[in-house]
Formats: sequence, C-alpha cells, structure tokens
Amino acid sequence: MSESTEPNTTKDLTLRAAQLEVDQWIKTIGVRYFSELTNLAQLMEEVGELSRQISRRFGEQSFKAGETPSDLADEMADVLFVLICLANQTGVDLTAALQCNLEKKTKRDSLRHKQNSKLTGS
Repeated sequence: MSESTEPNTTKDLTLRAAQLEVDQWIKTIGVRYFSELTNLAQLMEEVGELSRQISRRFGEQSFKAGETPSDLADEMADVLFVLICLANQTGVDLTAALQCNLEKKTKRDSLRHKQNSKLTGS
C-alpha cells in the first residue's frame, strides 16, 4: 500500500492524534501557524506538486530530461500536513468531519455508483 521506500518505524496515527502532533510541532518547531490564507496557498502549492507527479507517472505527461520523480507518499503527506494545519486553525475536528462525510456519501451514493454503467461496464 505504501509507495514510500522508508520503513514505517513510527506509531500509527489517528487523525485526532495527527492534529495534536502537528499542533505541537507548529508550536515548538514551526514557531506559529501561518495565516489561514497563506496556508490555503500552501495547500494549493502542495496539491499542485502532487498533481504534477501523478500526471507524469500515470497520465500522458512525461518527466523532463534530468527530472527525477518525487516520492508520492511524501507529496501526499505534505498535502495532509497543511490540511491538518488549516483544520487546527479553524477548529475543525477532522475525525468527526470525515465520519460525517462518509455517512453523507453512504446515504447519498448507496446505489448511485452500483447503478453507474460507466463503473460497472453494463
């Protein structure tokens, strides 16, 4: 499942624990949170870097001569880190938010995807 070549030597993190750990990191190493607008811009930048890697690995784009692919796991972690920063700044509990979102999608889409001929081939 993991794209990274680094072994997983750290404990598994829940979303809630990740929010606490990122908050502690910001307060001790990062000095303070960037503004929400700056973090939104950072999030877009990180998503762009991830998008570039995916479009070149799995899409029709190719890497430029001399360009080396980045670690997808690291790019995804960059996106997650900034998203967690934004959640912390705005008081969003990502655990609760994801649970609610999955419930919403389950109710809304319980039959939709199963009945989609583009997905089922029928």
